Amino acid sequence: MGQALVTLFLSGDVMPGRGVDQILPHPGDPALREGYIRDARDYVALAEAVNGEIPQPVDFAWPWGAALDVLDAIGPDVRVIDLESSVTTSDDFAPGKAVTYRMHPGNVPFLAAARPDVCALANNHVLDFGRRGLEQTLDVLRAAGLEPAGAGRDAAEARRPVPVATKSGGRVLVLSCGMASAGVPSRWAATQTRPGVDFVPDLSDRSADALARRLRAVRREGDLAVVSIHWGSNWGYAVSQSQSAFARRLIDGGVDVVHGHSSHHPRPIEVHRGKLILYGCGDLVDDYEGISGYERYRDDLRLMYFPSLDAETGELTDLGIVPMQARQMRLEHASSADSAWLCEVLSRAGRAYGTQVEPDLNGDGRLTLRWSRH
Repeated sequence: MGQALVTLFLSGDVMPGRGVDQILPHPGDPALREGYIRDARDYVALAEAVNGEIPQPVDFAWPWGAALDVLDAIGPDVRVIDLESSVTTSDDFAPGKAVTYRMHPGNVPFLAAARPDVCALANNHVLDFGRRGLEQTLDVLRAAGLEPAGAGRDAAEARRPVPVATKSGGRVLVLSCGMASAGVPSRWAATQTRPGVDFVPDLSDRSADALARRLRAVRREGDLAVVSIHWGSNWGYAVSQSQSAFARRLIDGGVDVVHGHSSHHPRPIEVHRGKLILYGCGDLVDDYEGISGYERYRDDLRLMYFPSLDAETGELTDLGIVPMQARQMRLEHASSADSAWLCEVLSRAGRAYGTQVEPDLNGDGRLTLRWSRH
């Protein structure tokens, strides 16, 4: 018998608010309180100016585009996305917040189309429309059969790891948490009496150990553990020493995968003691087409991550990466030239961690991670 494997789908930020919400069948109130743009439909116009008209309303599967075929072809055991938006009709704009995201609850079939097992919510947009908006988000997701993690009506619910059963008979435990470095306000932390998110106050060993301890408390034999963490700045490839130390401390404490997100483009990848660390997955779905200023990062290129883990040890056996490109707020396969660019950039960024990204030998457009296995 061969080695039993568990394959995950891990995505960066899925942001179906603003422009994405407006092109779906049930657009919410387009009013915004941003410095320059006051109507979410203007983000649609920016995208159309770059890549052509978007046929509105689109169907619920539209923003995923070719990503749905990729998911069907690979058939991962567990699917985890970072849902960086509230799902609400609340008008309680978070005070002092420069950018706010909300998707109309009528558009939740968009999320269901990708069949995520866990929606990580401990991020800097889930309370953009207040605690009322968060509570509606939790209710709407659960009513659609989508499991939220990292946010709740109190601290116990927000901190609870979500178990997902796998074909091999084990479970994958997903713990979602967020940090101030990614713009998560400390006042959003859930308490015994207040809804909110699982907020991690710093990058200390003590904070890492607390997360690992929480997973150990509910872990059973055969379980694998993922910490999905919203941290770090939006742009740039540098990872701080304290971030690396925190991620490695989680692995040393028994975590099998560190699933980092918040950056708008992919960041370096590390394999520590045989376990995967994704420092930043980049965005997957958003309305950023036509927004200028960061072209050198090519944030129109998006990655889908498919790590395969040894079901017994949690060690990484393979990391398949599928490069996509956002056009007309829809994901399509990236060109071979763009894939080659991604390989070069990620290999350069990963050099300090002993990793490089190369085209998969199957020739199907996938990329794969190479690392020293010793």
